[in-house]
Amino acid sequence: MDDIRNTAEDRRDDPRRDDEFVDAAALAAELAEEHPADIAEALDDEEPEVASAVLASLPREKQIEILDLPDFDLSSDLIEALPVEEAVRLISELSADRAADLFRWMEEPARSHLFARLPAATQAELNRLLSWPEHTAGSLMTTEFVSVPSSWTIGDTLRHIRAIERTRETIYAIYVLDPETHRLLQAVTLRRLIIGEPQQPILSAAPDHDPITVDPLMDREEVARLISKYDLLAVPVVDANEQVLGIVTVDDMIDAIIEEGTEDAQKFGGMEALDEPYMEIGFLDMLKKRAGWLSILFLGEMLTASAMQHFEDELERAIVLTLFIPLIMSSGGNSGSQATSLIIRALALHEIKLGDWWRVALRELPSGLVLGAILGTLGMTRITIWQLAGFHDYGEHWVLVAATVGSALVAIVTFGSLIGSMLPFVLRRAGFDPASASAPFVATFIDVTGLVIYFSVALAILHGTLL
Repeated sequence: MDDIRNTAEDRRDDPRRDDEFVDAAALAAELAEEHPADIAEALDDEEPEVASAVLASLPREKQIEILDLPDFDLSSDLIEALPVEEAVRLISELSADRAADLFRWMEEPARSHLFARLPAATQAELNRLLSWPEHTAGSLMTTEFVSVPSSWTIGDTLRHIRAIERTRETIYAIYVLDPETHRLLQAVTLRRLIIGEPQQPILSAAPDHDPITVDPLMDREEVARLISKYDLLAVPVVDANEQVLGIVTVDDMIDAIIEEGTEDAQKFGGMEALDEPYMEIGFLDMLKKRAGWLSILFLGEMLTASAMQHFEDELERAIVLTLFIPLIMSSGGNSGSQATSLIIRALALHEIKLGDWWRVALRELPSGLVLGAILGTLGMTRITIWQLAGFHDYGEHWVLVAATVGSALVAIVTFGSLIGSMLPFVLRRAGFDPASASAPFVATFIDVTGLVIYFSVALAILHGTLL
């Protein structure tokens, strides 16, 4: 596979290359025996026109497998590059949730033009899936699942599964419905069917608890938590009448979790989440994603200069205090970022709830005091060693300077831990993503307040000596 990928990259980088003359059939022959995921990776290195020609040269079953891959970056571009008739045929054979994803990513006017050519039944199904908000269970579900009436036997169900297996995304969960109301009664695993007696009713293989279900508007993070908690391969999405609208499978959930983790990591870095892979996003779009938060953080840091200007006279009289400003600021920001990271993750995993804010505060307050005492002791020790060893002269009041630095570190680290742990609660209560309480934001906020604390402590300890 590496040789094939390198060959594709060499063609892409060759300045003499003319895409119109690329032998798509030859490349398709090279890729035909590869795993669909490896073929998709190789096609990602090609231009959409070339990739579409290669795809068209592959067997139909292989084409569907490739386009059904959720992480195939070129899917929507490739579909647009195909002849309309070919694109319609492929979309009609794709799993419903994957086809819906393609139309979410596709741009106008190609989106509307292609959608209008689809069969009416396919349009109706896609419209139902596309109507749900992004990142909800409804937007992730597929309508291709196995359901049977409760009046069937285990043998009837197994024969049905063998007949429709190729048209369903998963057969490992079978949903038993009321024959009249179509209300979900139970979810039976394929494993329990196999070990059951064929003549027994299907409900005899059902577990002794109600099925685990989700609402179509449930956030994907909550869906992932339920799938993980109950060790499910799929979870049914039901409406108010307990009728099954579709299912969310674990493989789709893994992709959603990866995407959610990527978004949170980018937000935590102090920027908006990217809508496209890093190497594919446009230069101007990248600037838009990064410039906003960066400007806000810069304006926040300008308050640091204002704080220092407020204590300008004190700095002139005790210039030695400026030596420890970077130390003070970074320690407070680091402690705040640590606390923020812990709380954001705990909230995401439902280890804590909004009502637990006071319990978190009671934990972070003593933690901050102890951590601040450790750093304060290290700071005072460093000043003492440097003074006594002759590395630097901090003046006749160096003991008071050491006490100022140590006391300020205790106060600032404690404040940073407390504020850093509370910000995610505040943002969640206000309806924002806690990941927005990013490390740079917390550090910027604590930089400003840390300076005020530092100089306030200095005024209290050094009053009558250096100040």
